[in-house]
Amino acid sequence: MKTIWKRSAWIGGGAVLAAAMLWWQRGPITVGVMTQQINSMTAISNPLALLADGLHVGLCGAGSPFPDTKRSGPCTVVVAGRRMFVFDSGSGASRNIARMRLNSGQIEALFLTHYHSDHIDGLGELMLQRWIQGEASIPVPIYGPPGLETVINGFNNAYTLDKGYRIAHHGESVAPPDGFGGRPMVFDLPVEGSRKVLISEPDLEIAAFAVQHSPASPAVGYKIRYKDRSIVISGDTKKVASVAREAVGADLLVHEALSPVLLALLQQGFDRAKRANLSHIMHDVVGYHTTPEEAAEIAQSAGVKALVLNHIVPPLPLQGLDPVFLQKAKKLYDGPLRIGEDGDWFSLPAGSTAVEMGKRL
Repeated sequence: MKTIWKRSAWIGGGAVLAAAMLWWQRGPITVGVMTQQINSMTAISNPLALLADGLHVGLCGAGSPFPDTKRSGPCTVVVAGRRMFVFDSGSGASRNIARMRLNSGQIEALFLTHYHSDHIDGLGELMLQRWIQGEASIPVPIYGPPGLETVINGFNNAYTLDKGYRIAHHGESVAPPDGFGGRPMVFDLPVEGSRKVLISEPDLEIAAFAVQHSPASPAVGYKIRYKDRSIVISGDTKKVASVAREAVGADLLVHEALSPVLLALLQQGFDRAKRANLSHIMHDVVGYHTTPEEAAEIAQSAGVKALVLNHIVPPLPLQGLDPVFLQKAKKLYDGPLRIGEDGDWFSLPAGSTAVEMGKRL
């Protein structure tokens, strides 16, 4: 018994000593782990080269103006082959793009659906990151319907002083003066039943179509085709025929979604708290958004291969709220359906019908 006790004491003492050594060396150990992570993040200058040929879609923001720990402001990154495009740029866009191990310097163009603040409030930061990380020689092209020049010129003016600071501090080789900011690429709002093709190449087409988000007008959605794969981004809208038309046969539909049931609970809470303005807003916003069930109906009628809900209203802090948010959506659409979160990643390999779902955060 004494021998066993001594052996146990020796083992226990060794464990305590090892723990003490780890605690004492916690700084160097942590630095070592961080160094490995930094090497992993910075070793790849062209992360797009690691992706399989096809369309890739990432949610760099799946939320709305509501504070939401799982979802930042609206932002969707699309990689077509080796080319990267970003649709809307809500708060947190550039940070999430970086966290998704993508290089903002590789953004070829931005596309805006409309000019509500939550869709553009990350734009200034993203333009700066694209400029510096890519050593850009020209401003990033930004596409949008009428009103775009007011938005982009405003951001360019607001960041003019910062432009000067960056050039003075880092030099023109790092911050080329001609690459600063954004260049508005205004297109006419497509009439009902039509579309506006913005990029037309043998392997790539990006087209805009009108949606209904009045009084936030004009508002558009986008369809992106790369080779034999396609996706549709609804933008903010009530249920409209144009989304259903563009979504026919698409591989992926990324559609906004709002729950009137859960929003009514928020309205009641604001009523009890006598916060009349917020209660009024909860009532108003229902009229120009789409419910999960309506989005499911569109996806089913269009025959899309997968449906992703984004611009989630209101936030869903508890997992048990997901069925309440969806209501009967899963019965109305028989394909894969996901309630989007920041970092969700969808890959559509060229020459295939597969829709691969994962995470990059």
